[in-house]
Amino acid sequence: MSVDTASPAGSTPAGAADPDLETYLGDPHDPANPVGYPAVLAADERGELLAEGERALDGYGLNAEFVPRALGGRFDRADRLARVLRAVFRRDTTLGVGYGVTTFIAATPVWTDGTPTQRRWLAELLLRHGKASAGYNELAHGTDFGRTELRARPAGDRFLVTGRREMVGNLSRADAVTLFARTDDRPGSRSHSHLLLDMAALPAGHRRHLHRYRTAGVRGILLGGLEFTDCPVPADALVGEAGGAMETVLRAFQVTRSVLPGMAVGIVDTQLRTVLRFALDRRLYGLPVAELPHARATLVGAFLDLLVGDCLSTVAARALHVLPDQTSVYSAAVKYLVPKLFQEAAHSLSVVLGARSYLRDGRYAIFQKTLRDLLAATLTHASAAVCQATIIPQLPRLARQGWRSSPSAPPALFRLDDPLPPLDFTALGLSAKGMDSLAGSLRDHLDEPGADPAVDRLGRLFAAELDRLGRLCVDLPPADRTVIAGRRSFELTDRYATVLAAAACLGMWRHGPADPFLRDPRWLLAALSRLAGRLGIDPGPAPDGLADHLYTELLERHQDNRGFDLVNRRLAG
Repeated sequence: MSVDTASPAGSTPAGAADPDLETYLGDPHDPANPVGYPAVLAADERGELLAEGERALDGYGLNAEFVPRALGGRFDRADRLARVLRAVFRRDTTLGVGYGVTTFIAATPVWTDGTPTQRRWLAELLLRHGKASAGYNELAHGTDFGRTELRARPAGDRFLVTGRREMVGNLSRADAVTLFARTDDRPGSRSHSHLLLDMAALPAGHRRHLHRYRTAGVRGILLGGLEFTDCPVPADALVGEAGGAMETVLRAFQVTRSVLPGMAVGIVDTQLRTVLRFALDRRLYGLPVAELPHARATLVGAFLDLLVGDCLSTVAARALHVLPDQTSVYSAAVKYLVPKLFQEAAHSLSVVLGARSYLRDGRYAIFQKTLRDLLAATLTHASAAVCQATIIPQLPRLARQGWRSSPSAPPALFRLDDPLPPLDFTALGLSAKGMDSLAGSLRDHLDEPGADPAVDRLGRLFAAELDRLGRLCVDLPPADRTVIAGRRSFELTDRYATVLAAAACLGMWRHGPADPFLRDPRWLLAALSRLAGRLGIDPGPAPDGLADHLYTELLERHQDNRGFDLVNRRLAG
């Protein structure tokens, strides 16, 4: 693989301190801004990825965010990557997925298991604004990679690739493709391998681009396919050892599953901001809509869902660094629960906006785009059922061991400004081996002297729920401990993920940012009560003035143009 190592003109040097992306993208409401909402909506109507947006992200050097620092990029912390990309998703989900996520997913198997030469080649390609794509799914088999029919047959000093990949983002314009292929006809987990393809080096006569698929959300994504016919690929394209792709996937996808929900926080931020603006502008019965009890409760509820989702996704991303042997469970839980929370919040907000939630132009038109985009973006890469199926086989061992005797979660899991050790992809465990420090941290809060009585009471509800889950999971029959388990096991994963979210919120309140709002227990009480309601548990009466406190914080952040997430930073515009 040969590369041109010349630095791209006009971009930020990869190793330099990156400029603020939020400020760099400018005011989203400015009609003259080439990456503002008017331009984003116009590109969506055309079914195109915003060209000016891609040029802007090239100028920023966004691809460097996906390249490890050791290879000349800026990727050193998973939680930081999620926050950087949040600025793009706050602006245009299509741009976030089409420019960033596809490349990130394609690169992680190479960082996980690639040779030094492969890593350097891909790093240099990305730092020159090259594009990468990941070919995993086949329409006939969905996310069941074990049944893939695309084959790479060893033939001397090369592989001959035959088969199809459909519905893959950016495939038609990718410079590099990480391809998941069957390299052995025998059944089992050692029959698949990754190949890193240099698309410019593949003979045109052995590959054919398939038609583009149109989508309701993220309309500008170039979703298409590729058909190979005895396409020769050099033997050094093999990533890792032959037959090792399943293990690589189990590690690499922990990173992507942990980080993507944190990016999606930006989508819900835009939705909440748009609906709050409408609720303040629109008057009914002589009052702003925001003063009506149902509307206000909906706005506050969405704010809480955003905070809960940010807590869980941030903790999962930081766990990749400090608890890498446990993140096979956390990454699946966050990728399952956070999209669900965000989709429910978006639906509730659409009710407040009413008929305007369908309008494709005007002051609030960005909402209908984000509503369509959110579902597509949160389905990207792994569905809810796949994530639950990752957790189910681990439940009995977690119940016997992890929820009773795991060591306490380190405070660094929650302290956003604490340094983190480098992300070691090879240290990510294929399973948690029965360990769960995050759920186990519920005990720490209960044993803390001088604990807030209201927090203590709610914390004990979740500790009791974890004990109940332990009894149920230990007794799961063998058939319900597999990926073909029945409904009961899937319901248990939902409850378990909700308990993890509660533990993440408790840890963030106890150890997290010094922001006065986050140090105050009132947001925590509201978040825990909301999570308890998801479990069908009565949280008891809310303290007086709790909803008003949350609404006041929401309104102040809106007026100061600050984010609604944990970071609470000023935004562009």
